Formats: sequence, structure tokens, C-alpha cells
Amino acid sequence: MDIYTIIFLALAVFIFLRLRNVLGQRTGNERPPFDRAARNALQGAQDKNIVSIPGKVIDQPPPPPTAEAMPPTDRWKGVAEPDSALAQGLDAIVEKDSSFDPRHFVSGSRGAYEMIVLAFANGDRRALRDLLSSEVFESFDAAIKEREKAEQKTETRFVSIDKAELVSAELRDRTAQLTVRFVSQMISVTRDKAGNIVDGSPDKVADITDVWTFARDITSRDPNWKLVGTGSAQ
Repeated sequence: MDIYTIIFLALAVFIFLRLRNVLGQRTGNERPPFDRAARNALQGAQDKNIVSIPGKVIDQPPPPPTAEAMPPTDRWKGVAEPDSALAQGLDAIVEKDSSFDPRHFVSGSRGAYEMIVLAFANGDRRALRDLLSSEVFESFDAAIKEREKAEQKTETRFVSIDKAELVSAELRDRTAQLTVRFVSQMISVTRDKAGNIVDGSPDKVADITDVWTFARDITSRDPNWKLVGTGSAQ
């Protein structure tokens, strides 16, 4: 061998020894190669087996007690006096319909009262038909027809509804009936074809007290109440 071959062999041996010192030798205790696919599969299996344990709900207030669960003295507080006829009527209704809430009913009756009065003034039979019983609708319709025959128009505007309070409640078989007294202020005027005033005043605010009765079949899925009786009081 010439001198160059000897030099290259010596260099190769030197490099081999250096690499061995740097990389080390396998002893049989080494960790297995990293398998990314196997790890992902294992992670997915663990995720599927995770069961979340809910903690206590501290941000939501407890639900209000139902009317049935409240003591009789507090059940209709602000609505009816204990042991009164009104309270007994409300007890009978809620016994058959636990979702009934007289406070919610009174709030809704205010809106119904205003809608019915304005629909009658405007002769809106379609709106009235959905809000009135058939007997009351016939009475309202007859009054609208008389007004139309006389070629008169009524203009009504609410100034305020000052009070809406329950005055009676009863359960007749499956039908709940609630009577509400409304105290309101409104402006109403009726004009003839030529625009002359035949009733009321466009400038005078009148104090009106109406006593209306609403009814609903508590076994029906229809949650709406209908007006079944009207009256007025001074």
C-alpha cells in the first residue's frame, strides 16, 4: 500500500472511534423509538373514556317555590287575602293547573284589555275574534255594524292604565274564570261622516273603570284566555 492509502485508513479509524464516543453503544435498556401514530391513537382512546364530573351550580339562583309549596299565608300575597273567596278560587285553579300564576295573568290581561279596546274602536274584527268568546264577539260585532251603518268612526287613545286587579276567581269543571277590574284613563271621540263629533271629546281625558271576566279550559294545550264577560263600574 502506498502512503495515501495508509493515511485514509488511519483517518477512517479515527472518525469511527469519535462517532462511537459521541453516540454511545446500545446496551439493551434503551427506550423504544418514538411512535407518533401510536401516541395519537392512545390519546384518542383516553379522550373517549373521559367522564366529566359536574360541580355545584353556584351562579344560578334556586327556582322559586311553586304556589302549592308555599304556606297559605304567603301563597297569594299581594293578590288575595288569606282565606278569602278570591284566594280559595285561586287555590282551586292551581290545584288543577300547577303552572298557573295569577301575577303573570294580571300582567297579560293589561295588554289584552288595551288590545281589545283599540280593536273595537278600529272595527278590527279579525283581532277581536281571537280574543273574545263567540258570545262576546257577537255583541261587539253588532255594535261595530251599527257604527258602520251610521257611517261613524271612533278614535280611542289610552293615556294610562292605572290599575288592574283580580276581584274574583273560580273553577267551573275544567274552565277557570278570572275577573279583573281595570282603572284607566283614555281619550275617545266618535265622529260622523262629515267629521262632526257625535260622542266623546278629542281633548278630554275620561276616567274609565271596566270589570272584565276571562276564561280558559285548563285541560287545553291552548294557553290563551278569552274575554267572556264585560261590565263597567263607577
